[in-house]
Amino acid sequence: MLEMRHNQLQFSFGEVHPSALLTLSFQRTLRIPDDGRNYPLPPGMGPFPLRHVDDYAAQLPTDWLQHGGVMLPMWQAEALWLSIRAGYDGERGADYPFAIKVAAGKRSAVTGKTWQAGLNRDPQDYLVAPMQPWLDGFCVEKGLIRQFVAMPLGQGYTVEEQLDGKAEFGGLQLEVFPMKRAAFEKRFPVRPKDPENIDYCDQVMMPCAAAPGMAMGLGAGGMMRQEISEDPYREDEWDLERGQRCFVHLCNSAIWQQITGNAPPSVPPTAKDYAWAGLPWFEYYGDAPAVEGGALLGAIKSVFSLGKSKGASPLPDNEPAVPKVVIGLEPRKNHRVRIGEF
Repeated sequence: MLEMRHNQLQFSFGEVHPSALLTLSFQRTLRIPDDGRNYPLPPGMGPFPLRHVDDYAAQLPTDWLQHGGVMLPMWQAEALWLSIRAGYDGERGADYPFAIKVAAGKRSAVTGKTWQAGLNRDPQDYLVAPMQPWLDGFCVEKGLIRQFVAMPLGQGYTVEEQLDGKAEFGGLQLEVFPMKRAAFEKRFPVRPKDPENIDYCDQVMMPCAAAPGMAMGLGAGGMMRQEISEDPYREDEWDLERGQRCFVHLCNSAIWQQITGNAPPSVPPTAKDYAWAGLPWFEYYGDAPAVEGGALLGAIKSVFSLGKSKGASPLPDNEPAVPKVVIGLEPRKNHRVRIGEF
């Protein structure tokens, strides 16, 4: 089942396992400068608001209705990152594994190849949760991504337009596959009870004719240090018969209120202003091997470089930033909170 709750997409596979729940949210963030430097992770500034496409059928293009799904507002040249959180199984002390395909304009954000059915491992065209807690952009080489940056379709800036020569889909496309129950239970056996009958409270995933210029796609922004983890599981451990898909449409924030009646989020601060204020950036230290960058994605041009070749300035406020505070992050080791005496 796929549901939208609290501005999040929740993919639940109760028929596979009670803990097979994956939550995805689309986080607002700083657009890092496209200045030839490799930046650490920028902060999350809260989720973008999500709306059901079907709730605004009269105001939307027919192709949006055909694809269904949800929509969110983005300003031109605004950035986003995808937050990924897998359901936690308290008995086994493990997050439930998922394989997640992410594409922009039907082009894989991992390899740059056209959307293909199933999971492809050579090269790997998907993410693996919980090892991959987020995705900020297109994997252009091992350990580096180019940030997701929203641009209007039809101007040639999106990755889709660069690789396909046309603006047909835009938005983001997602597909999620759970691990098979038998594989999960074999890999993560039930833990013995804690000694002395100590109670623990485990983390629980709570189901917590269109105007021109409406549709947005994703172009390639500045460079960021981020690895895409290799899949450590066997191919036959993924349940490919129970995948769930969702089309995420990107709507120009300039006309979001006209469509929904709600004001879009304000424009985020610039990376330069954020860094000048001494606010934190982040580095993630995982211990899994990383995939190589997609050869197709490594050859794409960034929004800034394309604009420069056209004599245009599509990225305002692109001045370099100097992060003063960088906080190291590590994978979560334990979700449990011990309940002591009151």
